Amino acid sequence: MDRLDGKVAVITGGASGMGEGTVRRFVEEGARVVIADIQDAKGHTLADTLGGAAVYQRVDVADEADVKAAVKRAVDEFGRLDCMFNNAGCGGAIGPIETTPVEDYDRTMNVLLRGVFLGMKHAAPVMKAQGSGSIISTASVAGLGGGRGPHIYSAAKAAVINLTRSVALELGESGVRVNCICPGGIATPLLAKGLGGGEDAVEMVRVALAGFQSIKRGGLPEDIANAALWLASDESSFVNGHALVVDGGLTAGTMWSQGPEVFRTYRPMEW
Repeated sequence: MDRLDGKVAVITGGASGMGEGTVRRFVEEGARVVIADIQDAKGHTLADTLGGAAVYQRVDVADEADVKAAVKRAVDEFGRLDCMFNNAGCGGAIGPIETTPVEDYDRTMNVLLRGVFLGMKHAAPVMKAQGSGSIISTASVAGLGGGRGPHIYSAAKAAVINLTRSVALELGESGVRVNCICPGGIATPLLAKGLGGGEDAVEMVRVALAGFQSIKRGGLPEDIANAALWLASDESSFVNGHALVVDGGLTAGTMWSQGPEVFRTYRPMEW
């Protein structure tokens, strides 16, 4: 359990959902973590649970000063920065394009894209000076095609994927890898908010997600945590500019059982 032994990470949105799962997984594997979030009570509680391996820092990822302070906290507290996981997110603007308020557009892009940009910007000089580091961002399958998320959310996630590729080409020359994760349907408090939130709502979402892909279960925060663990570890040292899809087969295509009957019916081949 030492795949991240000696490494230091900043994880935004780290107080709940996929972020919390990743914080816990990283600490299990030997990392020390700055939990960056705006959920103060949850963040402090999580840090207290993990003892000296984690500290909480209040961070609004749309605020450059906050993101810069989180990176500084990692260096001041633990001496370095090996992984920047730009994970904080929101559902953002919803509804038809013609009725989407500009204010909702701005807030969505500020969290989902500006926050990623700021994380990359302020992690880069520290990691370049070290000659090593891994920057990971949470994108989405909604960024890979239409119809998998609200308009602005989907646009922001597509931008995260291409920003990842572009920045990877710059920072890779300094020994810093830049990748992103594209989750499918993951049962998290964010996704369950529309059902009132809480563990019961998260469980309802998990059950509902089981029918959307060939792997018959809803995605779990641990699935994303394990992907982030690999990208943060030296095991992925030759992976750069990659969008890692973790979706149970959702984007692979139509499930075999739902495809045309002719595909599933044996007939002798006719040459």
